Amino acid sequence: MEEYRILTINPGSTSTKIAVYIGAAPVLVKNISHSTEELAQFAHITDQFHYRKNIIYKELEDAEIRLDLIRVVVGRGGLLKPIPSGIYAVNEQMKFDLHNSPMREHASNLGGLIADDIARSLPDAKAYIADPVVVDELQDIARISGHPAFQRMSIFHALNQKAVARAHAKSIMKAYEDLDLIVVHLGGGITIGAHHKGQVIDVNQGIDGEGPFSPQRSGTLPSADLIRACFSGNYTEEQLIKMVNGEGGLVAHLGTNSAYEVETRMEAGDEKASLIYEAMAYQVSKYVGSMSTVLFGQVDGILITGGVAKSNWFVNRIMARVHRIAPVFIYPGEDEMRALAMNGLMVIKGEIEPKEYK
Repeated sequence: MEEYRILTINPGSTSTKIAVYIGAAPVLVKNISHSTEELAQFAHITDQFHYRKNIIYKELEDAEIRLDLIRVVVGRGGLLKPIPSGIYAVNEQMKFDLHNSPMREHASNLGGLIADDIARSLPDAKAYIADPVVVDELQDIARISGHPAFQRMSIFHALNQKAVARAHAKSIMKAYEDLDLIVVHLGGGITIGAHHKGQVIDVNQGIDGEGPFSPQRSGTLPSADLIRACFSGNYTEEQLIKMVNGEGGLVAHLGTNSAYEVETRMEAGDEKASLIYEAMAYQVSKYVGSMSTVLFGQVDGILITGGVAKSNWFVNRIMARVHRIAPVFIYPGEDEMRALAMNGLMVIKGEIEPKEYK
């Protein structure tokens, strides 16, 4: 069993991450960057399928990976219909929905499609996705907004949040299903989830509509002002969407999505950079506080993860405001490739049963 390889595939907007594991040990981890010019030739994200797949094959060939030993291919789950947490076998219904997403186009939709295609070309491999961003475990009361025409949705960094929560539970010798946690993912987008006994019962919809602003997303905006902007004639629909997701947050305020660059500017005396960065930490702290009320104030731990969690300055600003709620634990970075691989390994070992996507 230890000789069986697990291939993981995580397509992003400008990169494709792949990894190969033998059991729990990585033997290849690669982050393949795609330039704007390379991707500009494709009208739709699904048109990038063969381009990205061929690059993956080349990287595996260059690394002399024995494809015949790959037993599981796990792709990053895309914008499918809302589903419970877990690992899912790629089936025809899933492939149809990844091609024709009920949500929208997103690079992660390619993960399951490429995983399935590669698995089908191998002698004894199966394709899966695990904990996609559409994992939905919201309690009913959390779905209600201030108007029946708008329902709150669960779209968040499910893979990393779940992986970090389980790893934390293991580190303190407890079951994830026995804990109440607040997990803060600090990345290009920011999501903050209330984890109650193994389920994320509330979380901000971080992709484009709710929560703190982030390096490239605007988060919650004043509704009436946003509506007026929509009808002002000053912006196209595409410009407004980018204003919310892609060109919001730090990008809009400071012209960069790099937390490192912002901190460099702060050290050089840039007062605006300091104010905006502090405001982002302030908003994250407010949402941590709101999630503590979801858990009736009974919080076993606050876990801070994601790329921006590597910033001591930023994390310390959050901790100063939330440490009285519960103990704070820092898990900097994100290890989504390992999370995908560990889901695949559990399938190989028979520790979990893959779910069926319907």
